Amino acid sequence: MSAQHEAKTFVVWDYLVFAGMLLVSALIGVYCAFWGGGQKTQKDFLMGGRKMTAVPVAVSLTSSFMSAITILGIPSEIYRFGAIFTLYGFSYIIVVVFTSEVFLPVFYKLGITSTYEYLELRFNKYIRLCGTVLFIIQTFLYTGVVIYAPALAMNQATGLNLWGIIIATGVVCTFYSSMGGFKAVVWVHVFQVGIKMAGFLSVIIQGIVVQGGISNILNDCYNGGRLNFWNFDPSPLRRYTFWTIIIGGSITWLTIFGINPAQVQRYNSCKSRFHAKMSLYINLIGCWAILACTTLCGLVLYSRYHDCDPWTSKKVSAPDQLMPYLALDILHDFPGLPGLFVACVYSATLSTVSASVNALAAVTISDLIKPYFPSLSEKTLSWLCKVTSLLFGALCIGMAALASLMGALLQVVLSIFGVIGGPLLGLFSLGILVPFANSMGAFVGLVAGFILSLWVGIGAQLYPPLPEASLQLSLMTDGCNITSFHHQRNWTAATGTPGSPNAFQGHHAERTPLMDNWYSLSFLYFSTVGMLVTIFVGLIVSLLTGGRKQNTDDRVLLTKDDFLSNFDCFRKEKRVLSQQLNVVEDDGTKQPDFNEPTNQSTQL
Repeated sequence: MSAQHEAKTFVVWDYLVFAGMLLVSALIGVYCAFWGGGQKTQKDFLMGGRKMTAVPVAVSLTSSFMSAITILGIPSEIYRFGAIFTLYGFSYIIVVVFTSEVFLPVFYKLGITSTYEYLELRFNKYIRLCGTVLFIIQTFLYTGVVIYAPALAMNQATGLNLWGIIIATGVVCTFYSSMGGFKAVVWVHVFQVGIKMAGFLSVIIQGIVVQGGISNILNDCYNGGRLNFWNFDPSPLRRYTFWTIIIGGSITWLTIFGINPAQVQRYNSCKSRFHAKMSLYINLIGCWAILACTTLCGLVLYSRYHDCDPWTSKKVSAPDQLMPYLALDILHDFPGLPGLFVACVYSATLSTVSASVNALAAVTISDLIKPYFPSLSEKTLSWLCKVTSLLFGALCIGMAALASLMGALLQVVLSIFGVIGGPLLGLFSLGILVPFANSMGAFVGLVAGFILSLWVGIGAQLYPPLPEASLQLSLMTDGCNITSFHHQRNWTAATGTPGSPNAFQGHHAERTPLMDNWYSLSFLYFSTVGMLVTIFVGLIVSLLTGGRKQNTDDRVLLTKDDFLSNFDCFRKEKRVLSQQLNVVEDDGTKQPDFNEPTNQSTQL
């Protein structure tokens, strides 16, 4: 087999497959808007009327987890750093168990639309506003990267205009999410997860065939050091080790599944707590399946190009273009299959962005409009939901321009969730698990955690770790036709460095202890730093400001009853939280910020 692989381009069948995926997604939005029960109220638009069952919600959770970042980023990471990434299979267990046993019981019994409603019930409206603003910033940054990712894939695969693709992405997903609301988002996810799995399997199966069987692939990966499933190095500076993935990775993903409104909104839409919990556990199986597929794709990718790396030989301009390059390389003899893979990447973006847009609309309506305009009718709120969805869809397209400057997609996304999500996770953990945590402790802890995680996050972007600290594996160009590019470049001399190649890096700046230690911290630990600092500072300040003197309502805490009744699916009576949530501080007076909200929820 020649080591020189030239990727092909799209044919008519590929465009038809791709267009079919877009058409079906749009039609689902139209159906949910006009014939699927309509979106008569804010509750219908944002929560599906709280009538969803476990399976479609689980598929929706899995589908949004299977973003373009997953499809493009994880195989690229395995190609460059090895199969140690599979340790995430253990992290997902930790994430699902903590989400279903700690966060879900509290959020579900309160019946909240936005998780940040909880912060006002537990602390005050100013803490809620802080959380809302941080979430909006986080989601805009994340969505910009998610839109930019498939645009790279399409540009690499077809030569279509990069920014034309970006605009098309935003328009399509904004259309069906604003037309059909939450219900459309969920059912489009169900359709798209089939497209994504089909795209993955087409690359895996054909890759095994062209490489002469799975044994040859494993042999190439073994000889290249890619079957490195275990590394117990305790150093927090190593990019991927058992500890960084199990500890840092679990906390990072917990910021997504545990408290992110886009995820909480979905399991809170279930008709019972049993269905909500089951959606998370069914989703765990989906996460494992996705991890298995991305791992196999990464191993096929390395076996195919183990002696002629397309990145260092300038056949692609970024590591995240490796997967579409591979798909066009091995699937070009099968008209329609390259289009299926690009539809897989594109649908991954649509599902993730639509969930984000819907969550942004939910947070805006619930946290920024309803508290200040309580007299608005349900019809007006439903109309505002559609308008805000359209607005956020347009703004997310603009954020893609910023994403083009950020570097490798997977690291950027997890860094964003780490820097912002870690302090927020610490804030919610304080509220749910610590009865004496008060509003002063929560605010000071959140600020301290955010400042520290932002410091390390920005520092790591400006002064990324040296290759030896990240344990980067070698890539070869010995089998390439060297006449196709001016000069060979080795792994570390490639444009930028793997993980964060961008124009702002200071790799060649004079290194200092701060750069070699603090800024070289594994990006998976950003969330851990933010969470631990928020909790620690919040505890200390709460104790110093009279937190032990307050009486906190059990309904905003995780209690023994919540834990024991999690799987009780036999009681069906409903209870209305008709009384105000009373938190009494220092002098025994009720916090004024709790005079406004009155919540209703369904209790199993």
